[in-house]
Amino acid sequence: MALLEQLQKDMAAAMKAREEARLATLRMMKAALMKEKVDSMKPLDEAAELKVLNSLIKQRRDAAELYRQGGRPELAEREEAELRLIETYMPAAATEEEIQAAVEAALAETGASGPKQMGQVIAAARARLAGKRIDGKRLSDLVKARLG
Repeated sequence: MALLEQLQKDMAAAMKAREEARLATLRMMKAALMKEKVDSMKPLDEAAELKVLNSLIKQRRDAAELYRQGGRPELAEREEAELRLIETYMPAAATEEEIQAAVEAALAETGASGPKQMGQVIAAARARLAGKRIDGKRLSDLVKARLG
């Protein structure tokens, strides 16, 4: 519950400072977390909170990309600003070296030799990087390149 409490405090500070964009993003984050809590019918643990925030980040990235393709840079910038705010509530991202080391260790652990075992390798690498923010596409690309 610490994240929801932190969001509530930050929302109050944003209201006092009259930061409308920040307040709207914080409200959206809180609503997504509360929806997940109600849907799962149990308190959110840290993993569930991170899952919700990761989905919000992915939505913002996709929206920003579509806005840029559609010639709407002002909307893309707004989405990217929301993305940066959401990322401040996430744990530190895994470095490129950490991701590569996890992929190598996962390959050795699973003994994977072809693309058919890609899912096993990704799952093992994710387990090694638990507690860090991981770009799933980057991880998938690395594993695909290694398994050829």
